[in-house]
Amino acid sequence: MIRARRLEALDDSPEAVRRRSPVHHLWYAAYGSNMHLDRLTAYLAGGRPPGGLRGYPGCRDPRAPARTAPIMLPGLLYFATESQVWTGGSAFYDPDAAPARRPDGRPESVELPSCAYLLTLSQFSDIAAQEMYREPGEDLDLTEAVTRGRSRTGPGRYETLVCPGLLDGYPVLTFTAPWSSQDIAMNPPAAAYLRHIAAGIVASHGWSARRAADYLAGCPGADGHWTATEIAALLTAPA
Repeated sequence: MIRARRLEALDDSPEAVRRRSPVHHLWYAAYGSNMHLDRLTAYLAGGRPPGGLRGYPGCRDPRAPARTAPIMLPGLLYFATESQVWTGGSAFYDPDAAPARRPDGRPESVELPSCAYLLTLSQFSDIAAQEMYREPGEDLDLTEAVTRGRSRTGPGRYETLVCPGLLDGYPVLTFTAPWSSQDIAMNPPAAAYLRHIAAGIVASHGWSARRAADYLAGCPGADGHWTATEIAALLTAPA
């Protein structure tokens, strides 16, 4: 197993904000199918990901990430809406999910495994645009996100930016929906989609296939529809 990196707290003092603005490089915290580099490459270099129904134009800068790092994001992974690429539910991140309760009643932190990619601003912006089925080409303004920890660039399902902290001095950013996991109906994910997520967890965190499958089988939306045994089997099935 690979030890996950822990994030530094987001310092919102004027001097700290000045040092990291404007943003030129950042860590993109992928928590869905983009955890798998094969899938992310379709966004970076263009093409159709294995098992997907849609192709992508790619980023203005198609280079591979400069670095990768396994991290744990505070919050909950869940599946909802209907994916136009995979069918079934899409993965979303709820950074405000309430802590789980242990049998003795004490709170237990909620975390999800993520793969952080060190990217340029243009690469992150172009990935975000393609997630919303738009043509890439315009840089996002990350000032509010890296200052306050969150910002909304639009009403879409992946247009809320979250900055949970810093890693090696660079801001960590991801995108998710504007709603919480309590505000929307769950929808189970498709097999090809789950396979990319599970493979990404195994590759980035060094988890066993069974551990990754146990985790995903317990996420809202997959829970009750996919068993850990079924998810683990996806990793050995033909792509």
